[in-house]
Amino acid sequence: MLLQPHHLVILLLVAAGRCLAASGSVGDEGMQFTYNGFAGVNLTLDGAVVMPNGLLMLTNGTIQKKGQAFHPSELPFRTAQNATRSFSTTFVFAIFGQYSDLSSHGLAFFVSASREVLFTALPSQFLGLLNGTDVGNQSAHIFAVELDTIFNAEFRDINSNHVGIDVNSLVSLDSTDAGYYDDGTGRFQNLNLISRKAMQVWVDYDGTATEITVTMAPLGMARPKKPLLHTTVDLSGVVQSTAYVGFSSATGILTTRHFVVGWSFALDGPAPALDISALPALPRAWPKPRSKVLEIVLPLASAALVLAVGIGIYVSVQRRLKYSELREDWEEAFGPHRFSYKELFHATKGFSDKNLIGAGGFGSVYRGKLRKPADMEVAVKRVSHESRQGMKEFVAEIASIGRLRHRNLVPLLGYCRRKGELLLVYDYMPKGSLDKYLYDGSAAALDWHQRFHIIRGVAAGLLYLHEDWEQVVIHRDVKASNVLLDSEMNGRLGDFGLARLYDHGSDAQTTHVVGTMGYLAPEQGHTGKATPSTDVFAFGAFLLEITCGRRPIEQNERNNRVVLVDWVVELWRKGVIIDAVDTRIPDGFSRDKISLVLKLALFCSHPLANGRPTMRQVMQYLDGDLVLPDLSPAYLSFTMLERMYDGY
Repeated sequence: MLLQPHHLVILLLVAAGRCLAASGSVGDEGMQFTYNGFAGVNLTLDGAVVMPNGLLMLTNGTIQKKGQAFHPSELPFRTAQNATRSFSTTFVFAIFGQYSDLSSHGLAFFVSASREVLFTALPSQFLGLLNGTDVGNQSAHIFAVELDTIFNAEFRDINSNHVGIDVNSLVSLDSTDAGYYDDGTGRFQNLNLISRKAMQVWVDYDGTATEITVTMAPLGMARPKKPLLHTTVDLSGVVQSTAYVGFSSATGILTTRHFVVGWSFALDGPAPALDISALPALPRAWPKPRSKVLEIVLPLASAALVLAVGIGIYVSVQRRLKYSELREDWEEAFGPHRFSYKELFHATKGFSDKNLIGAGGFGSVYRGKLRKPADMEVAVKRVSHESRQGMKEFVAEIASIGRLRHRNLVPLLGYCRRKGELLLVYDYMPKGSLDKYLYDGSAAALDWHQRFHIIRGVAAGLLYLHEDWEQVVIHRDVKASNVLLDSEMNGRLGDFGLARLYDHGSDAQTTHVVGTMGYLAPEQGHTGKATPSTDVFAFGAFLLEITCGRRPIEQNERNNRVVLVDWVVELWRKGVIIDAVDTRIPDGFSRDKISLVLKLALFCSHPLANGRPTMRQVMQYLDGDLVLPDLSPAYLSFTMLERMYDGY
């Protein structure tokens, strides 16, 4: 039977309607489009494919690959008045990893003014959006909403399941956990991006207010009223005239497939709603290859399993011995966090010589980088049990510095013990020890302002130890080499291996002379007892050391011993104490301030313990809140000091 003309027209209209329902629609001269699946849709694809059922698969599971799909023609993002247009988009996506709880990298919706940037983009952490050269380059002209499933410290990611807003960089302007806010309760509900479940995302940009909002929810749920992200972003510098819109994804070392199920987009208006009932279905699970090889190799595999178990046990035992530790009951009484030896081994690259930053009688110190917290730099001191700084000193350091918290003390983060060695973990001080700047000609000389700032910081730290903490802590080894400098050149007193503590109001019970010659108070040679006053004496030697740039005891050209404190007193007697100042200090310093510090150093170095100030008085002298006593050089009688040293 022949069809009448009007019957033919009706059939053509029905066919066209079915085609639009399957593939989407484009209207308003390219200002908006809707794709309820991508069968027959004209898209520009790079590594991506459209599956027979209409699913857009950006990546097919191949490792270290990128996949891109974008609208084939540029869209006019500027009005006739050269204003940036508003736009809106919604899309449905799903990420399938080979493992349900582990994935490669995520995907992103993008607006890009340049196809060249897209074509030269890299996979893995770059998400197929940028390459190493383009990251942070304002001329990249790319905007993206990333749905990222890998934590990358390089780009300051917040975690491995987040949504971020990117402009010309993969360091997000704003980011948050993937999820949505429930309209009924207002509570945040987390969404797992690698759950293999379809999710819908809405992105809206207001060109007038320069605001971007991002909302997401499980497929089938109405759009939540409260957006996930709401951020001010001016895209006028990104989309200068026309731009491409589309999707990009990338894989790393794990096999992952990224799907886009449906997509709609509009300029100067809301994106058309997607017809959920017309969207193509996702695959049920990760495809498993069919093979009869299993039937052949199963008997062999059983035999191999026994061998593998044996090898595994051997490797496990060897590994346990490699990372074995010592744990004893007394350690429960001390507060610092205990690190595993394995963690410290990897942080220091196996205690590599390249990471060695110091060595001496106390042991060796290695620079390390912890994995958690991410990339935190530490210094790991490794001491053998047979070293001069043995178990008692180690326990003292754990008991004291482990609970001390002051901005001018090097904090002990934790420790580890294993057979034959002890390990202490400190904050890493990037500028190293103070003595390097005083005696190493290759290091830049410190000006007076820096030196005085360090002096005051060390004094504040000692005041905290002597009077402001819950117990009295005697450091017993105050000297320039034990003062470390942080990134802002703040002086921090470290190395508490010889420290002793006791309750306020009681006496110290130490009877062994420990410390460094030139910093030991005279009375320690008779009583062997360390007190806060002996720390003050060492601090006096430290003041002379940092001001004069000389060690407390040196050999002159005639091989005679020169005691620094006697030399400074002699200059004081002659009325030229200012001549003791380090010649490397640049001009412009305060002569009165240096004179004050030198006289305070001599006051702290008084040969009689009760003739020295307390650290609280020292702080008052340094801050100008207390006037330094008018002591004459003769009153201090420092000539007896050298005789006391001779008696050791």
